[in-house]
Amino acid sequence: MVSHAYIGTSGWNYKSWRKSFYGETPQKQWLRFYAKRFNAIEVNGTFYRLQEKSTFKKWRDETPEGFSFTIKGHRYVTHNKKLLDAQESVIRCRESASPLGKRLAAVVWQLPSFLKKDADRLEKFLHALHHWKTTRHAIEFRHKSWFDDEVSGRLRRHAVAVCMSDAPDWPMWEDVTTDLVYIRLHGHTRKYASSYSNQSLRKWAARIECWLDENRTVHVYFDNDAEGAAPQNALTLLQMLGRSEREVA
Repeated sequence: MVSHAYIGTSGWNYKSWRKSFYGETPQKQWLRFYAKRFNAIEVNGTFYRLQEKSTFKKWRDETPEGFSFTIKGHRYVTHNKKLLDAQESVIRCRESASPLGKRLAAVVWQLPSFLKKDADRLEKFLHALHHWKTTRHAIEFRHKSWFDDEVSGRLRRHAVAVCMSDAPDWPMWEDVTTDLVYIRLHGHTRKYASSYSNQSLRKWAARIECWLDENRTVHVYFDNDAEGAAPQNALTLLQMLGRSEREVA
Protein backbone atom coordinates (compact mmCIF):
# COMPACT_ATOMS: atom_id res chain seq x y z
CA MET A 1 0.00 0.00 0.00
CA VAL A 2 1.28 3.45 -0.93
CA SER A 3 0.62 6.32 1.47
CA HIS A 4 -0.65 9.66 0.26
CA ALA A 5 -1.19 13.08 1.80
CA TYR A 6 -4.03 15.32 0.68
CA ILE A 7 -3.86 18.92 1.87
CA GLY A 8 -6.54 21.50 1.12
CA THR A 9 -9.36 23.62 2.46
CA SER A 10 -13.00 23.12 3.38
CA GLY A 11 -14.67 24.82 0.43
CA TRP A 12 -13.26 27.30 -2.06
CA ASN A 13 -15.99 29.78 -2.97
CA TYR A 14 -15.32 32.48 -0.36
CA LYS A 15 -15.37 36.12 -1.39
CA SER A 16 -13.05 36.99 1.51
CA TRP A 17 -10.32 35.09 -0.34
CA ARG A 18 -10.57 37.25 -3.46
CA LYS A 19 -7.68 39.60 -2.76
CA SER A 20 -5.42 37.35 -0.69
CA PHE A 21 -5.70 34.18 -2.79
CA TYR A 22 -7.57 34.49 -6.08
CA GLY A 23 -6.43 37.92 -7.14
CA GLU A 24 -7.84 38.88 -10.55
CA THR A 25 -9.13 35.39 -11.35
CA PRO A 26 -12.86 35.47 -12.27
CA GLN A 27 -15.03 33.74 -9.68
CA LYS A 28 -16.30 31.13 -12.14
CA GLN A 29 -12.70 29.94 -12.52
CA TRP A 30 -11.88 29.73 -8.82
CA LEU A 31 -12.12 25.94 -8.61
CA ARG A 32 -9.73 25.56 -11.57
CA PHE A 33 -7.37 28.05 -9.90
CA TYR A 34 -7.56 26.15 -6.61
CA ALA A 35 -6.94 22.77 -8.26
CA LYS A 36 -3.65 24.02 -9.72
CA ARG A 37 -2.35 24.57 -6.18
CA PHE A 38 -3.83 21.71 -4.18
CA ASN A 39 -4.58 18.07 -4.85
CA ALA A 40 -7.82 17.79 -2.87
CA ILE A 41 -10.73 19.73 -1.45
CA GLU A 42 -13.40 19.13 1.16
CA VAL A 43 -16.82 20.19 -0.14
CA ASN A 44 -18.70 21.92 2.66
CA GLY A 45 -21.95 22.65 0.78
CA THR A 46 -23.04 18.99 0.70
CA PHE A 47 -23.75 19.27 4.43
CA TYR A 48 -26.52 21.79 3.80
CA ARG A 49 -28.02 20.64 0.51
CA LEU A 50 -28.13 17.48 -1.55
CA GLN A 51 -26.31 18.46 -4.71
CA GLU A 52 -27.46 17.57 -8.21
CA LYS A 53 -25.45 14.99 -10.14
CA SER A 54 -24.77 17.66 -12.75
CA THR A 55 -23.04 19.78 -10.11
CA PHE A 56 -20.67 16.98 -9.15
CA LYS A 57 -19.98 16.32 -12.83
CA LYS A 58 -19.17 20.00 -13.36
CA TRP A 59 -16.72 19.99 -10.44
CA ARG A 60 -15.12 16.81 -11.75
CA ASP A 61 -14.70 18.23 -15.23
CA GLU A 62 -13.19 21.49 -13.93
CA THR A 63 -10.39 19.69 -12.07
CA PRO A 64 -7.51 17.55 -13.38
CA GLU A 65 -7.07 13.81 -13.07
CA GLY A 66 -5.46 13.06 -9.74
CA PHE A 67 -7.41 15.79 -7.96
CA SER A 68 -9.57 14.31 -5.20
CA PHE A 69 -12.75 15.38 -3.45
CA THR A 70 -14.03 14.69 0.01
CA ILE A 71 -17.54 15.73 0.95
CA LYS A 72 -19.48 16.32 4.13
CA GLY A 73 -22.39 13.99 4.73
CA HIS A 74 -25.77 15.68 4.75
CA ARG A 75 -26.94 17.15 8.05
CA TYR A 76 -30.31 15.38 7.67
CA VAL A 77 -28.46 12.19 8.60
CA THR A 78 -26.38 13.62 11.44
CA HIS A 79 -28.50 16.40 12.91
CA ASN A 80 -32.10 15.55 12.00
CA LYS A 81 -32.08 11.76 12.11
CA LYS A 82 -29.11 11.72 14.52
CA LEU A 83 -27.71 8.64 12.74
CA LEU A 84 -30.92 6.58 13.04
CA ASP A 85 -32.67 5.00 10.02
CA ALA A 86 -29.86 6.32 7.85
CA GLN A 87 -29.72 3.69 5.11
CA GLU A 88 -32.02 5.40 2.61
CA SER A 89 -30.37 8.79 3.12
CA VAL A 90 -26.87 7.31 2.78
CA ILE A 91 -27.88 5.76 -0.54
CA ARG A 92 -29.31 9.06 -1.75
CA CYS A 93 -26.07 10.85 -0.89
CA ARG A 94 -24.12 8.10 -2.64
CA GLU A 95 -26.14 8.38 -5.82
CA SER A 96 -25.93 12.17 -5.82
CA ALA A 97 -22.12 12.09 -5.64
CA SER A 98 -21.70 9.17 -8.06
CA PRO A 99 -20.38 11.32 -10.97
CA LEU A 100 -17.18 11.85 -8.98
CA GLY A 101 -16.43 8.13 -9.23
CA LYS A 102 -12.99 7.26 -7.86
CA ARG A 103 -12.24 10.96 -7.46
CA LEU A 104 -14.35 10.87 -4.28
CA ALA A 105 -11.78 9.94 -1.64
CA ALA A 106 -13.86 10.14 1.55
CA VAL A 107 -17.04 11.34 3.23
CA VAL A 108 -16.88 13.03 6.64
CA TRP A 109 -19.96 12.91 8.88
CA GLN A 110 -20.06 15.82 11.34
CA LEU A 111 -22.02 15.04 14.50
CA PRO A 112 -23.66 17.85 16.49
CA SER A 113 -21.85 18.86 19.66
CA PHE A 114 -24.90 18.04 21.79
CA LEU A 115 -25.13 14.42 20.59
CA LYS A 116 -23.74 12.19 23.34
CA LYS A 117 -22.47 8.66 23.04
CA ASP A 118 -25.00 6.04 22.01
CA ALA A 119 -23.19 2.85 20.99
CA ASP A 120 -26.25 1.15 19.51
CA ARG A 121 -27.12 4.22 17.45
CA LEU A 122 -23.55 4.35 16.16
CA GLU A 123 -23.51 0.66 15.28
CA LYS A 124 -26.66 0.98 13.19
CA PHE A 125 -25.16 3.93 11.34
CA LEU A 126 -21.92 2.06 10.68
CA HIS A 127 -23.94 -0.76 9.13
CA ALA A 128 -25.79 1.79 6.98
CA LEU A 129 -22.44 2.97 5.63
CA HIS A 130 -21.93 -0.51 4.15
CA HIS A 131 -24.28 0.71 1.42
CA TRP A 132 -21.58 3.18 0.35
CA LYS A 133 -18.46 1.08 -0.04
CA THR A 134 -17.05 2.95 -3.04
CA THR A 135 -15.40 5.52 -0.76
CA ARG A 136 -13.99 5.84 2.75
CA HIS A 137 -15.77 7.39 5.72
CA ALA A 138 -14.77 9.43 8.77
CA ILE A 139 -16.87 10.68 11.69
CA GLU A 140 -16.29 13.99 13.46
CA PHE A 141 -17.34 13.48 17.08
CA ARG A 142 -17.83 16.75 18.93
CA HIS A 143 -18.87 15.43 22.35
CA LYS A 144 -16.26 13.87 24.62
CA SER A 145 -18.54 11.04 25.71
CA TRP A 146 -17.73 9.26 22.43
CA PHE A 147 -14.00 9.18 23.16
CA ASP A 148 -13.55 5.66 24.51
CA ASP A 149 -12.33 2.18 23.60
CA GLU A 150 -15.80 0.82 22.83
CA VAL A 151 -16.45 3.42 20.14
CA SER A 152 -12.91 3.09 18.84
CA GLY A 153 -13.34 -0.67 18.54
CA ARG A 154 -16.57 -0.34 16.60
CA LEU A 155 -14.94 2.10 14.18
CA ARG A 156 -12.00 -0.24 13.66
CA ARG A 157 -14.27 -3.17 12.87
CA HIS A 158 -16.07 -1.14 10.23
CA ALA A 159 -12.90 0.56 8.89
CA VAL A 160 -14.25 4.04 9.65
CA ALA A 161 -11.86 6.81 10.69
CA VAL A 162 -12.02 9.25 13.55
CA CYS A 163 -11.98 12.81 12.23
CA MET A 164 -9.48 14.76 14.33
CA SER A 165 -11.19 18.10 14.76
CA ASP A 166 -9.29 21.10 16.14
CA ALA A 167 -11.43 24.00 17.38
CA PRO A 168 -11.84 26.09 20.54
CA ASP A 169 -15.48 25.05 21.06
CA TRP A 170 -15.17 21.26 21.37
CA PRO A 171 -12.49 18.69 22.29
CA MET A 172 -10.37 16.83 19.75
CA TRP A 173 -10.21 13.04 19.69
CA GLU A 174 -6.82 11.99 18.35
CA ASP A 175 -7.44 8.26 17.99
CA VAL A 176 -6.37 6.56 14.75
CA THR A 177 -8.70 3.70 13.88
CA THR A 178 -7.86 2.93 10.24
CA ASP A 179 -5.24 3.44 7.54
CA LEU A 180 -7.12 6.69 6.81
CA VAL A 181 -6.29 9.73 8.95
CA TYR A 182 -8.74 12.61 8.50
CA ILE A 183 -8.07 16.03 10.04
CA ARG A 184 -10.18 19.19 10.07
CA LEU A 185 -8.55 22.39 11.35
CA HIS A 186 -11.27 24.91 12.19
CA GLY A 187 -9.05 27.54 13.83
CA HIS A 188 -7.37 26.83 17.16
CA THR A 189 -8.31 30.00 19.08
CA ARG A 190 -11.13 31.54 17.04
CA LYS A 191 -13.45 29.07 15.33
CA TYR A 192 -13.47 29.41 11.52
CA ALA A 193 -11.19 32.45 11.69
CA SER A 194 -7.84 32.25 13.46
CA SER A 195 -4.70 31.47 11.49
CA TYR A 196 -2.42 28.65 12.60
CA SER A 197 1.08 29.64 13.67
CA ASN A 198 4.13 28.20 11.96
CA GLN A 199 4.96 26.37 15.19
CA SER A 200 1.56 24.68 15.21
CA LEU A 201 1.80 23.78 11.54
CA ARG A 202 5.27 22.28 12.05
CA LYS A 203 3.83 20.00 14.73
CA TRP A 204 1.11 18.85 12.34
CA ALA A 205 3.69 18.33 9.58
CA ALA A 206 5.75 16.09 11.86
CA ARG A 207 2.70 14.00 12.76
CA ILE A 208 1.69 13.71 9.11
CA GLU A 209 5.16 12.45 8.18
CA CYS A 210 4.88 9.79 10.90
CA TRP A 211 1.50 8.62 9.62
CA LEU A 212 2.83 8.49 6.06
CA ASP A 213 5.73 6.36 7.30
CA GLU A 214 3.11 3.99 8.72
CA ASN A 215 1.58 3.71 5.21
CA ARG A 216 -1.52 5.65 6.17
CA THR A 217 -3.38 8.01 3.85
CA VAL A 218 -3.74 11.47 5.41
CA HIS A 219 -6.33 14.13 4.61
CA VAL A 220 -5.98 17.62 6.12
CA TYR A 221 -8.53 20.37 5.44
CA PHE A 222 -8.42 23.89 6.83
CA ASP A 223 -11.83 25.29 7.77
CA ASN A 224 -10.57 28.63 9.15
CA ASP A 225 -11.94 30.37 6.10
CA ALA A 226 -13.67 33.48 7.47
CA GLU A 227 -10.64 35.77 7.22
CA GLY A 228 -8.81 33.99 4.42
CA ALA A 229 -6.29 32.05 6.52
CA ALA A 230 -7.25 28.61 5.21
CA PRO A 231 -5.49 28.61 1.81
CA GLN A 232 -2.40 30.33 3.21
CA ASN A 233 -2.13 27.82 6.07
CA ALA A 234 -2.59 24.95 3.64
CA LEU A 235 0.15 26.26 1.34
CA THR A 236 2.49 26.69 4.32
CA LEU A 237 1.83 23.12 5.45
CA LEU A 238 2.62 21.89 1.95
CA GLN A 239 5.95 23.69 2.07
CA MET A 240 6.75 22.24 5.49
CA LEU A 241 6.11 18.77 4.14
CA GLY A 242 8.66 19.47 1.45
CA ARG A 243 6.15 19.35 -1.35
CA SER A 244 5.32 21.96 -3.94
CA GLU A 245 1.81 22.85 -4.98
CA ARG A 246 -0.22 19.80 -6.08
CA GLU A 247 2.75 17.44 -5.60
CA VAL A 248 1.53 15.96 -2.34
CA ALA A 249 0.29 12.60 -3.55
